[in-house]
Amino acid sequence: MPKSFQTLGYVLAVLAVLAFLLSWKFFISPDQVETSPDYRARLSTTAANVFAPAETSEDELRIYAVNIVRKVPFRDPFIGYGIYLGQGTVLTAAHVIGRWPSYTRLRVIIAGQDLPAKVIKYMSPDDTDLALISVDAERLPISLRLRRNPFCKGPTPIGASVVVAYPEKSVRSQIISPLLIAPQFRSKFSTLITEPQGSGSGVFRADRKCLLGIMSRRVTKYVSKNEGPFRVARPNGWAGYFVPVSALAKFQSSSPDQDEHPSPGLILPKRNRSEQN
Repeated sequence: MPKSFQTLGYVLAVLAVLAFLLSWKFFISPDQVETSPDYRARLSTTAANVFAPAETSEDELRIYAVNIVRKVPFRDPFIGYGIYLGQGTVLTAAHVIGRWPSYTRLRVIIAGQDLPAKVIKYMSPDDTDLALISVDAERLPISLRLRRNPFCKGPTPIGASVVVAYPEKSVRSQIISPLLIAPQFRSKFSTLITEPQGSGSGVFRADRKCLLGIMSRRVTKYVSKNEGPFRVARPNGWAGYFVPVSALAKFQSSSPDQDEHPSPGLILPKRNRSEQN
């Protein structure tokens, strides 16, 4: 077979594979999640958070909590969490939307609707672990469109009460000291609560109802114990690390390769020189 025909065969094979992947992404991808009872419950819950009165002051924060549905080829859909900021923008942990956002179909369950989403900004999970995505604000109810999620300013003292907001619940927790984790991690994971929570959920200061940050990961806690003549540190469960909202300043100065799309007029807060803890 002449080389030209052989090369053409390889090209056609590659094009066929690409065509299949694209057709899977846009047409063939199974939408089993949309027919599940869990999915319908999430729609109902996010609608109730907007249109029904909250039972407690803590539950009022659930109006900002959303579900993020991530679909990638040949894998089951993943449903995580995010926090609505206003102007059609949602903040979440970067690893919730995955390491390859360009090949991911994202949707946001908010106010009883399932809306397509696009990535505005993305910071690597190994770095800041934040992602900013957007939905069509015109499709949101007016009561939600008019809201702006306030960011906390200044340091938050150790021991302060916080509320972690999910669409389906709100969880009380507390700020703890970085001294409870290994020394090599204290500077990177300085904003901690007593236990891990769901990635992408929002941490709010309980007394001010302002957003402190986004849950990212768990970190091992240690406790010092006397063992014979020595005092040693032993693992003592897990702390929950959240990315503070002050880290959003990195979005404003991120390099082009970190910035997938220009921000649609969203004004992000300037970095506060004081840390959250």
